[in-house]
Amino acid sequence: MYELPLGDGTVRFDLPDCEVDVAEPPGSEEVDVSGAAHEAVENPHGPRLSQLVDADDLVCIVVTDVTRATPDDLLLDALFDELGRAGIPPAQVRVLVGLGLHRPMTDAELREGLGEYADRAVNHDPEDCVQVGEVDGTPVEVHASVAHADRVVSTGMVEPHQYAGFSGGAKTVAIGAGSESFIRYTHGPEMLGREGVRLGRIEDNPFRDAVDRAGDEVGLDFCLNVTHGPSGILGAAAGQPRQVVRDLAGTAREALSAEVDDCYDAVVAGVGAPKDANLYQTTRAFTYVTLGATNPLAGDGGRGRVVIPAALPEGAGEGTGEERFYDRLSGADSAGGLYDELADGYDPGAQRAFVVARALRDHDLYVTDSSAPAVVEDCLMHARDTVPAAIEPGSRVLVVPDALETLLV
Repeated sequence: MYELPLGDGTVRFDLPDCEVDVAEPPGSEEVDVSGAAHEAVENPHGPRLSQLVDADDLVCIVVTDVTRATPDDLLLDALFDELGRAGIPPAQVRVLVGLGLHRPMTDAELREGLGEYADRAVNHDPEDCVQVGEVDGTPVEVHASVAHADRVVSTGMVEPHQYAGFSGGAKTVAIGAGSESFIRYTHGPEMLGREGVRLGRIEDNPFRDAVDRAGDEVGLDFCLNVTHGPSGILGAAAGQPRQVVRDLAGTAREALSAEVDDCYDAVVAGVGAPKDANLYQTTRAFTYVTLGATNPLAGDGGRGRVVIPAALPEGAGEGTGEERFYDRLSGADSAGGLYDELADGYDPGAQRAFVVARALRDHDLYVTDSSAPAVVEDCLMHARDTVPAAIEPGSRVLVVPDALETLLV
């Protein structure tokens, strides 16, 4: 019997007619988040935040949104304590939720994610942006609260990311608090097709480099990030953004790498909340498995399939990017045709459709146990009621219990 995450719970299934392997990375010990965050802030990469600010500074802290499992309330505790050391009262600190093109967080989500800081938090609006510089000729524009702040700080989650290698660092500000122009540039087909833009790689990664340089243009002074694994939060680091990402990416690689073969007929990939709230985020598991460093479905040329149990209470998703993702996939006749069409360009948000179409050219995606099977079927994918119903008897199967926190190598 196997058990995978599904929403806030789990789903259990058995595959008695199949040969099954399980890919479980070694993991690492969970840390006390509050203690680790305070220690990181007190011993950062570079100067302490209290040394970077003056008592009369207006500070903007950009935090992650509901699509990241970042303990922002505890990270804000550590940051507000440090700002207090410098004599900055809470009234001089603004909290901005870095949405990118995702939907705004609800009041209930803000209270759950930010605790006592929810009342001072504002959702990012990509239409309310100010240009602060440029990268490769592309304007870098950020929310007015960021642009007008004397000091800019961010939280973040350093986790495997399809394009940035690992998320976190300057990405929370450059993308999360940015406008469509920079998102269009970094998520466009020309950037995503470059050598080095791939899961788990931060060195010589053009996407990561562009985001880091955008952070320089914004003036990101200090960040406090964490990384996590199946057991929970594995570590925290603070200070200069590039060094923070490098530090936590090393922690994540050591904890999340799992060696696998490349001869499976099917991969069953676990996602769970918050990522399985919509199809846009859920498909990350599909592309992580098939477009990562090692594709376990490469085999002898057969298509192979990925099976993902996902709750999908939001269907395809409710933000601008999610809507564009759904429109492109649901309006396509084939994955190959859609990929060729999108290779000529697309609006921000549709990059996920581009990458999914790339993977669908070679592999099938089955989504099971969801509340939105019609949405799945609309998007060149297959919906099934259960995991066993999505797998052919006699298949060789790889189960990846936490596909977004496992690096297949």
